[in-house]
Amino acid sequence: MKFLLVFDFDHTIVDENSDTWIVKCAPERKLPNGLRNSYQPGHWTEYMGRVFVYLGDNGVKEDEMKRTMTTIPFTAGMIDLLGFIGENKELFDCIIVSDSNTVFIDWILKAADFHKVFDEVFTNPAAFSSTGYLTVQHFHAHHCAKCPKNLCKRKVLKEFLDKQLERGVSYTQIVYIGDGGNDLCPVMFLKKNDVAMPRQGYTLEKKISQLAQSLSPVQCSVLVWSSAVDIMSYLKLLIKE
Repeated sequence: MKFLLVFDFDHTIVDENSDTWIVKCAPERKLPNGLRNSYQPGHWTEYMGRVFVYLGDNGVKEDEMKRTMTTIPFTAGMIDLLGFIGENKELFDCIIVSDSNTVFIDWILKAADFHKVFDEVFTNPAAFSSTGYLTVQHFHAHHCAKCPKNLCKRKVLKEFLDKQLERGVSYTQIVYIGDGGNDLCPVMFLKKNDVAMPRQGYTLEKKISQLAQSLSPVQCSVLVWSSAVDIMSYLKLLIKE
C-alpha cells in the first residue's frame, strides 16, 4: 500500500513565485518596463531566459541569487507537512512537477533540508554558463494544446506512472497538490479513487469549480486546502485507513 504525492512548487510548497522572487536581485529590485512587458502567454521560460540575461548583464552573481532564493517563505504549515512526509516515506512516494527550474528548487529544498523528502523533481533544467549567467531550457516537447509549450504536467505524471509500473510499483491513490492553471491538465488525468487538492482562492480551484458548473466535473475527489495543515490532516486519515 503506497500513495503518490504530486506537488507543484510555486504558491504551493513556497508561498511565492520563485521566478518573480529572483527580481529582488535586480537593480532597484525591479525590471525595466520593456523587459517586463516582453512576456508572451505560453512562453514563460523564454521570458525568464531574458530576465537571467539582464541579471547577468548587471553583475548579479550565483551566490547573491542563492542567498536571495533561500529567503523565500514556505507556505503556512508546509514545513510541518514535509517533516511528516519525511517520517513516513515508507508509505509515500513524493514528486515535484513544476514550471520553475532545477537550480532554484534545489537551492530552496537543500537549504531547508527537504531534498530527501522528494523522490524526483520534474522541472525546467537550469545551469550557470561559463560566464556566470543562469540559463534555463524547456523541460520537454509535447503536443498538448492546453499547456505551456515547455511543460505538460499530465505527460510528466503519465510517464512517471508508466515507469513505476515497469518497476512493479503501483499506487493505492494519487494525491495532487497544486494551485495554478497548468495543474488542471494533470488533475483531469486522475481517476475516481485519486484526490486533487487545489489551493483555496487560486486558479486551479476556480477552474475545477467552473468544470463542475458546466457539468463536466473532474473524475477524482476534490479537497480544497488553505494551509498545509489541511493536507497533513488528510494524509493522517489516509494512513489510518
